[in-house]
Amino acid sequence: MTKKICVIGGGRWGQNHIRTLDQMGNLAGIVESEPKRLEELLTDFQVQGFTDVDEALETGFDGYIIASPAETHYPIGKKLLEKGCSVLLEKPMTLSSRHSKELIEIARKTRARLMVGHLLLFHPAIRKIKEIIESGKLGRLFYIYSNRMNLGTVRTEENVFWSFAPHDIAVINYLVGAKALSIEAKGAKFIQDQIYDVTMAQFAYPGNVHAHIYVSWLHPFKEQRLVVVGSRAMISFDDSSAEKNILYYDKRIDWVDEKPIKYENPDEIIDYERKMPLTEELKYFLENLDKTIEIASGETGHEVIEILEKVQEIISSDSKGGIS
Repeated sequence: MTKKICVIGGGRWGQNHIRTLDQMGNLAGIVESEPKRLEELLTDFQVQGFTDVDEALETGFDGYIIASPAETHYPIGKKLLEKGCSVLLEKPMTLSSRHSKELIEIARKTRARLMVGHLLLFHPAIRKIKEIIESGKLGRLFYIYSNRMNLGTVRTEENVFWSFAPHDIAVINYLVGAKALSIEAKGAKFIQDQIYDVTMAQFAYPGNVHAHIYVSWLHPFKEQRLVVVGSRAMISFDDSSAEKNILYYDKRIDWVDEKPIKYENPDEIIDYERKMPLTEELKYFLENLDKTIEIASGETGHEVIEILEKVQEIISSDSKGGIS
């Protein structure tokens, strides 16, 4: 039986959900508080329309996607989960770890499915890199870094780390398969007095695995680069490039006669299925409405919020700290 999904929020990203679900044959409702925008959407998509979440709740859809502004995620998510409704909550999950933890607890009590829109966990390239790491082809994992940079869009309410880094935090935690043991961070403000434009955060994971995330919206060109370095080989992936290739570097440092010797072979392009991440994310949500959400779960979203808060605390006090 076809699952019927209602999208809450008809803004830019909400429209991506609406369009993709419509193509999949699962779009059944749209909630948009702005009547004119709702009217425009219903002209293009022949589904039920609502200006209020309570009206959509009465209809009883199989699942709801919350793609409204971040400050509404907690109250709307709480309302739906308390009714036992399954929810895909766009990132950031909430604006505080206290609220994200509460949503997880509500979902457990009502046995509702709770998923968070960490889209890159469904990117075929990221899934392929995870597969390569787990195969042992890279050897022992040493470090990962992620650069996410562009010129704009500058926010006036949230800093660049809250705006740019949630995806990178989720991806690195996923690839390492663990939570960070400690965090160090620095930030700089240039355009606005209270908003950081550039941040660098460093993470230490179990097993002497390290990572860093560098984000900036004051950068001359767009870059979304992920690099993974192991004891036997290395990988890079730039999602902002036209080719979007996974590059495998058969390079390492070997010890010969107690001396470090560089070893390298020609680079390779690793093949992977070029599927749309949003389609893969929505397929997973639909397939697990009656099962258990394991990828991009509420717990995953909560871990990301904890790190966002910790980095904010560190850079605001210009001190170092860690999480347990």
